[in-house]
Amino acid sequence: MMTHDDPRVQRVIDFFEALTPESVAHFGRYYTDNCHFKDPFNEVRGLAEVQRIFHHMDVALREPRFVVTAAVAQGDQCFLTWDFLFRLRRYSDAPQVVRGASHLVFAPDGRIAVHRDYWDAAEELYEKLPVVGLLMRWLKRRARA
Repeated sequence: MMTHDDPRVQRVIDFFEALTPESVAHFGRYYTDNCHFKDPFNEVRGLAEVQRIFHHMDVALREPRFVVTAAVAQGDQCFLTWDFLFRLRRYSDAPQVVRGASHLVFAPDGRIAVHRDYWDAAEELYEKLPVVGLLMRWLKRRARA
């Protein structure tokens, strides 16, 4: 389990590593009402929209969980690297992992005002899907040639 000496960062690490479908209702403890969230598939503003994205994650995937692998903080900014482990509800029951990073900006009250996720959707997700994965791997081989 990752630990950090900044209590805001540790609070976020603990929250994400223990995230459950039920804890999505408590996002207001961790995110501001007008927070901004962006990842490769979404860009939203507002607590309810961020909750919707994380709720969808629990609907679309089985056993989703985050493992924070590193954390760096300076002032009101934090950068986390993580492994996101899950099983697909469709296609394959095999365990999957997406490796990525989050840039967080804390509001004066210590909650998250900005959350930006960085991960390679092509490599980490599309290549793992049966039909799309075949195409993505072919394209990757062609690009290297």
